[in-house]
Amino acid sequence: MTTLRSAQPPTFSSAEFRAALGMFATGVTIVTARAANGALVGLTANSFNSVSLSPPLVLWSLSRSAASMAALRAGSHYTVNILAASQKTLAERFATKDIDRWADVDFTEGLGGAPVLAGAAASFECFNRSRYDEGDHVIFVGEVERCSHDAGASPLLFHGGRFYTEHPL
Repeated sequence: MTTLRSAQPPTFSSAEFRAALGMFATGVTIVTARAANGALVGLTANSFNSVSLSPPLVLWSLSRSAASMAALRAGSHYTVNILAASQKTLAERFATKDIDRWADVDFTEGLGGAPVLAGAAASFECFNRSRYDEGDHVIFVGEVERCSHDAGASPLLFHGGRFYTEHPL
């Protein structure tokens, strides 16, 4: 029996891979932080999940080419805000480049200055514990220092390139 030492080259295009990934329904988050110069940082991300209950750890990933990479890599804290269905417009805004993402956004100052968005279904205020370079992204692992949630909130979901909310089966 031969043991493989590396992965075989893909038999699919980047577009096919992206389309297949889009079949996994996810929640939608906005990751927020405050840069060393005091500037607010925020971006829409759906690459979020739990890692550990004890200690409480979560992870998310960011493209190495993202404009906010330097601030997020160097900062001590960030907040992962899980969006409610009513925040679709906010998700779209924080996914758009070259605009003032923060205009008229309601938030409170969280740990380390990381904004906690008003109306979020849940928020996880994290210490920036570790970062792992993998492929064209960096995986951030945050140690959750404070969290909150709105038990009655309907979540904003993303699937196949479109936004949804839940419908019980």
